[in-house]
Amino acid sequence: MDKHHEGKLTSKAALQNFTHHLLQDIKAMELMISNNRFEKGITRIGAEQEICLVDSAFRPAPLAQEILDVLKDDHQITNELPKFNLEINLSPLEFNGKCLSQMEKELKDKLKKIYETAKKFDVDLVLAGILPTIRQSDLKLENMTPNPRYLALNKTLFDMRGSSYDFRIHGTDELLTKSDTIMFETCNTSFQVHYQVSPAEFVSAYNWAQIITAPVLAAATNSPLLLGKRLWRETRIALFQQATDTRRSSAYLREQESRVLFGNDWIYKSVVELFKEDAARHRVLIASEIEEDSLTVLNEGRIPKLKALQLHNGTVYKWNRPCYGIMNGKPHLRIENRVLPSGPTVIDEMANTAFWLGLMHGRPKEYDNIHKKLDFDLVKTNFFRAAQMGMGTAFKWIGKRPITVQDLILKELLPIAKEGLKKANIRPADISRYMDVIEERTKTGRTGSQWMLDSYNDLKNKGTQDEAIVALTAGMAKRQKRNIPVHKWSISKMNEAGSWINRYWRIDQIMSKNLYTVKSDDLIDMATNLMSWKNISSIPVENDNHELVGLITYMELIKYYSTHPFEKRKKLLIKDIMIKNPVSIKSDMLTKDAINIIRKNNVHSLPVIEGQNILVGIVTEHDFVNVSDHFLQEFLTQKEEE
Repeated sequence: MDKHHEGKLTSKAALQNFTHHLLQDIKAMELMISNNRFEKGITRIGAEQEICLVDSAFRPAPLAQEILDVLKDDHQITNELPKFNLEINLSPLEFNGKCLSQMEKELKDKLKKIYETAKKFDVDLVLAGILPTIRQSDLKLENMTPNPRYLALNKTLFDMRGSSYDFRIHGTDELLTKSDTIMFETCNTSFQVHYQVSPAEFVSAYNWAQIITAPVLAAATNSPLLLGKRLWRETRIALFQQATDTRRSSAYLREQESRVLFGNDWIYKSVVELFKEDAARHRVLIASEIEEDSLTVLNEGRIPKLKALQLHNGTVYKWNRPCYGIMNGKPHLRIENRVLPSGPTVIDEMANTAFWLGLMHGRPKEYDNIHKKLDFDLVKTNFFRAAQMGMGTAFKWIGKRPITVQDLILKELLPIAKEGLKKANIRPADISRYMDVIEERTKTGRTGSQWMLDSYNDLKNKGTQDEAIVALTAGMAKRQKRNIPVHKWSISKMNEAGSWINRYWRIDQIMSKNLYTVKSDDLIDMATNLMSWKNISSIPVENDNHELVGLITYMELIKYYSTHPFEKRKKLLIKDIMIKNPVSIKSDMLTKDAINIIRKNNVHSLPVIEGQNILVGIVTEHDFVNVSDHFLQEFLTQKEEE
């Protein structure tokens, strides 16, 4: 989520005035292009690194502001929408010589600086497109950075939608949930790369950027897990669109675009086409007092800031986004690549960056009129397939020929990228270093997403789901510090999760979420059979709204059966013998407190609820026995080591 919104939501009159300036800015840009006012003959690059902050248990740590207060002298490090993220804005560099290794050094220096400060708060850093350990309880408004503009933007987006945000993402597992805020977007962290383009080259360069997005993304995925679900290889793509989708359910009656989009067609004449389309399709969300009239400034021979255009552009989230800027008094255009995820390591991020920049700079001339050779819908389909399948994708390429990611990258795109880097006079040692990472990662198929899934699938049968998630996150944090490319990583081990506190501290770490439930009007035979089939001793009773209304246990069944004749059991319903208003707990309760509740109330299980009595899980005596067993094993291992 862009944080560079200097404006705020205001009255209709202010929004109308802002819209007037937006239209003026678009006209001014057209004039600047026609009058050759833009900088040309030079290519600059830049990047923005987003970072997850985690506590000692590898959960989100909402301490960004505290860390920034210590780092207040470094204006390149800023906060983000959530309190548990930070962003580094790297210095713009001319695209030549040692620029890539220079960018890498600056990034490593900044990360080290943040890490040294974060350690004082017992906080660590993780580079991941989506932090695997993030929980829905972390995605509440109290974890939003207390900036009035963020709160106002959240309210406006929600009001436009008119209802909760619905999330439905299918992969190996299925995510189905909802939220009343935009905080789900804060799960996403990325490594955004900028490439300066002259107006004359912009159309061909932008269309080319759209074509190469899919294979570049397929080789760079690092976001396969969200809320314990295995979803897309780059789940950020689906999550970002759904987390900021302002369209109402009636949108199916007409073609309405999401504010997060890949695009629907090529551009043909000018970058201005993109800004006009955004102004036409997407209403102004934020307004700011604009002091300059861009056309007046331009007529006076000065360079306008085009502030309204830039602010509106910051609320339309294209995966390849056009950007306007001024440097050294000269205006320029950039293409911002927003698809690359954060991590897995700095060397992996720089390899992704070099690959994309090399492709952009090495664009073959035969792709200049690509709209005549390739249907845009195929390019768009390639993009979403890459996000879903990663290195397992088969693309449709020029001539509608099918081709695997591996063949496309190794046989066609890597040579183009290498030539592009040579054309920019990038240091040969840097070309070899970064392109070797892409080549080996492509050959092995070991992206960050694949490493996470390999680790998770190995760990999930050795402990609880939460243990597996914590262990792979801990393993990721440890391996990132070595800055060894992900294709060389070993899979994570369970003991990397650390002490029991990291694994069993809260109920949501040990509770069962895969529930068998009954309704109050079900026959009692349904409960008895479920207990027999699934070897369980208690079953929550819920209504049609998934609210907890009771609990049926084997002890209640035994008591009833031992005191009532057989004939009375035939039409017995759940509601006749269930425990009404059973003792329940919240998922964020400490495990030790739940144990005390079980002992105090002499019960054998505790339904887990959230919000308005919504059933989300159950924890039983058996779960606590498993925890005790792990404690004992850990204790004995420590004794043996002593």
